[in-house]
Amino acid sequence: MEASNITYLGAFVAGILSFLSPCVLPLIPSFITYITGLSFADLQAEHPTHKVRQQTIIHTLLFIAGFTVVFVLLGASATFIGGLMQEHMTAIRRIGGLLIVLFGVHLTGLFPIKFLLGEKRIAVHRKPVGYVGSFLVGLAFAAGWTPCIGPILASILMVAAAEETVLHGIALLLTYSMGLAIPFFLAALAMHQFLVVFNRFKKYIRIFEIVTGVFLIIVGVMVFTNYLTVLSRYTTIWFGE
Repeated sequence: MEASNITYLGAFVAGILSFLSPCVLPLIPSFITYITGLSFADLQAEHPTHKVRQQTIIHTLLFIAGFTVVFVLLGASATFIGGLMQEHMTAIRRIGGLLIVLFGVHLTGLFPIKFLLGEKRIAVHRKPVGYVGSFLVGLAFAAGWTPCIGPILASILMVAAAEETVLHGIALLLTYSMGLAIPFFLAALAMHQFLVVFNRFKKYIRIFEIVTGVFLIIVGVMVFTNYLTVLSRYTTIWFGE
């Protein structure tokens, strides 16, 4: 298992934690009703009709495609800029590691950072018509993430900036996007079951926010110390090339 594999696993976990964040998880039913144009009653039916299921799948996949495009472009840009500043990569890595640690401390609530507390969403009050509209809403969702998802995404972008090639940066952000997209898609397909699970889970959201903060702190320390490279050497020995 190489360092890149560990990094991708971390990016996927970060995507899942973004889905579980207090800014995203409680809004999932509203997001899905908004992008599909279906009623809440249709979506939460225990056995939805074929038409409802088909419409949900298409609109949800287009919404996912929208935010994935933005994340992938951000990943490519971060790696490209990082490549241009290769001679300063050690300093960039250490600054990035410190910022990731600060983001983690912010999410735990131990030391809230003021500029991360305000809303940073782009509001789409009226959805554009049709399937293209769902794609455009996905773009807006990614471009205007809330403070909860912002620190996680910013941390992944800092890791992407240290990647060797633009392709690696794209792959990293695509992996992050899949971590967010897969549970979102499953929730859309099984809204009735999602609501049952969510009603049991919502009292633990704050715990998951703290877990996310601790996760970012660990990642930040690993980035600052370049421990991923050291870990790569050991895992290569243990598991083979």
